[in-house]
Amino acid sequence: MEPAHLIDSLKLKDHVAVVTGGSRGIGRAAVNCFARLGASVVVNYARDDGAAKDAIGEAEATGVGALAVQADVSLLADAERLIEATIRQFGRVDFLVCNAGIWEGSPVDQMTEQVWDRTIDLNLKGTWTVCRAAVPYMKQQQFGRIVIVSSTAGQRGEADVSNYAASKGGQISLTKSLASELGPFGINVNSVAPGWVDTDMCADAFARQGFRKALENSIPVGRVATPDDIGWPIVFLCTEWARHINGEILNVNGGSVLCG
Repeated sequence: MEPAHLIDSLKLKDHVAVVTGGSRGIGRAAVNCFARLGASVVVNYARDDGAAKDAIGEAEATGVGALAVQADVSLLADAERLIEATIRQFGRVDFLVCNAGIWEGSPVDQMTEQVWDRTIDLNLKGTWTVCRAAVPYMKQQQFGRIVIVSSTAGQRGEADVSNYAASKGGQISLTKSLASELGPFGINVNSVAPGWVDTDMCADAFARQGFRKALENSIPVGRVATPDDIGWPIVFLCTEWARHINGEILNVNGGSVLCG
């Protein structure tokens, strides 16, 4: 099959992808991957106008439509505004990537209520809000693909970031629940569970002496994932090639966490 026919078979062209936290890291990689395969993109971001502007500029350079929307998805009203802006600009929402999140914590007996609430509100509630806002439009279309970006921490737990692990485990349960609920409406819901990824979120950890080398030695493929290593699997789950995958947790961790 010729390359153009391969791209056509993915059926991403003339569709619209909304990526929360889309101005950097994994979200930015997913935006770039969608755009390179012909989907218009909506970049949701929290604060960094410059990064969002760069993201849509890069997307537009591939010839697709692009829109940046500032919104705090931990707030339902902001999530609704994000989706409404998408509908006004493009008339539809086909793919929703729930990627916005933070990683912070402490030992449970030292964790403040603010740290707990901030993590759960953005990572877990922020996934629910955008799904709540987008699903009515997907139901009208009788088509949609939702990809929730979880983590290995949600599968095995992680010391000193119990709040983060709880939020990511909650995303996995939400994935399975929504897959069952929304499948009859032509909406597939899946999750990608990355391990360590070379992003700003992990920069402080990687800066610790000897940490990265020890980490790489613990990963069977011998390296930390790049954002593209996660972005492409996210986009795959939105393609026609993945049309019968629903309710799955796709592990993308280089073999560091082996679970069904």
